Amino acid sequence: MTTPLTAEPAAKPVKETKAQKSERLKLEKNPWEALDEIREFARQGHSSVIPDWAEFYFKWWGIYTQGDGAGVTGGSGGHGKSTEFFMLRAGIPNGLATSEQIRAIGKLSRDHGRNLADITTRQAIQLHWLTIESVPTAIETLFSVGLSPKGACGDVVRNVTGCPLAGLHAHELIDASPLAKAIAREVNGNSEFYNLPRKFKITVTGCPLWCSYPEIDDIALTAVRRGDEVGYSVHVGGGLSNQPHIAIKLDAFIHENQAVAVVRAITEIFREQQGLRQSRDRARLKYLFMNEGWTAERFLEVLQGKLPFQLDPGVADPVPQDVFRDHAGVHPQKQPGFYSVGASVLNGRVTGEQLIAVADLADEYAGGEVRTTVTQNFIIPNVPKANLQTVLKRLSEIGFTVEGTNFWRGAVACTGTEFCKLAITETKGFARWLVAEMEARIPGFDQQLTVHVTGCPNSCGQHWIADIGLEGKKLKHEGKLTDAWSFALGGALGQHAGFARVVNYRCVSAQVPDALEYLLRSYLGTRNRDQNLCSWFAARTNDELRSLLETGVQSIPVEA
Repeated sequence: MTTPLTAEPAAKPVKETKAQKSERLKLEKNPWEALDEIREFARQGHSSVIPDWAEFYFKWWGIYTQGDGAGVTGGSGGHGKSTEFFMLRAGIPNGLATSEQIRAIGKLSRDHGRNLADITTRQAIQLHWLTIESVPTAIETLFSVGLSPKGACGDVVRNVTGCPLAGLHAHELIDASPLAKAIAREVNGNSEFYNLPRKFKITVTGCPLWCSYPEIDDIALTAVRRGDEVGYSVHVGGGLSNQPHIAIKLDAFIHENQAVAVVRAITEIFREQQGLRQSRDRARLKYLFMNEGWTAERFLEVLQGKLPFQLDPGVADPVPQDVFRDHAGVHPQKQPGFYSVGASVLNGRVTGEQLIAVADLADEYAGGEVRTTVTQNFIIPNVPKANLQTVLKRLSEIGFTVEGTNFWRGAVACTGTEFCKLAITETKGFARWLVAEMEARIPGFDQQLTVHVTGCPNSCGQHWIADIGLEGKKLKHEGKLTDAWSFALGGALGQHAGFARVVNYRCVSAQVPDALEYLLRSYLGTRNRDQNLCSWFAARTNDELRSLLETGVQSIPVEA
């Protein structure tokens, strides 16, 4: 009798990790070569958009699906629910835009995005409420004025940032904007670099204030003088998110004509790191130093091996003091008789009509340029002295503040639950309310102050580098989950660079002004002469700072 053959049980399919799925999708398609697929989605309507595009490939075109307003807690699997609408970022290399470009973005916002836009912390402008039918129009409109959304999101080189006063600042070491633009042309939107392990951020600056935050970019070129020559120092591995890391300076002096090749080589080094592709949460360049044992010396050795020229030893950086880096206000330019006017835009939130009006203002009374900053603001440069008061008056009429209070000027906020599917809390409305509260409670506060609001641990609101960083949480209060905030204090960049310390204090939104008022009045009442807030924080323990926050504020118990 023959024993019947039995089939081996089918092996259970192995579930892909998030990183494995991302790597597979990148190998299967370069989204930059598939614009026609987006056009076809637009022709067929939202129901035709497939999940791989909705949640992944769109990012290469600067597009995110827009959340439903509930954020991550309203969804599952670490993401909130998507709506039929999209967000789209327009990249602006070095933040240098023409009035025509700003007007085009404003019209897109007005006509297709419910008249809403946000200036981002990478000098881009983000639109909201786009339908799939309007997405090709937005992309093609940006192309028509010399801009692009390519690389504004995704595992690619993001918008290359720089000083918005490049070529104008009286004390800059060099106008680095031509170099920033050359680097953007080399690596941003370049299909050779469409498949990086994760996002990759680059800044190039000749600004003495380091206004583009080189301390927290993956690559930062900062101008430095060696004898009669101005070249660049190179810093690598900066970043924030839930494990912040200050960029490490390499022992190299980069001649200006070497800079593009150096940046390309570093980008290639990042692209080659297969170990960084194993986890989406540990995929940034900084993890070579934080997790994989790399040192500045090893990085420089690998970099040197990729270059056809020998790098010179580095020289000391002129590291700036920890000062406001926003270029807000009125500043004389190096060009006699001309001024730059920096508007302080609370949280970066603008309307499309405001953008159009600013573009018209720049055309009529200045040089036809508008420049964006990494502090979510904008600048109108090249204003003749004779037009200065007119520009200031018109900006006020449009709805913008040039001489804001320190609370207003130092506020930054990420997108939050209003549109973001990763956010835990609403941010922009909260930050606006908080600024108004603090202005009323402590009018005339006389110290520079940065208050950064971020809706989740990813730190898009950059809370780690603020004097006062607020990270969104949820606490159960009166039987329901309520927006709340974890306090991190004493962040700084520049000569005393260090990340804000989490002081283990949380409270619901309504209590934040009480906590901050007592904290700041304690500072004003006990500071030494000329002692700034950051050094006052540094002189106190976490327990002492937490006690000040708690004083007069009943802590909300966290219910199980």
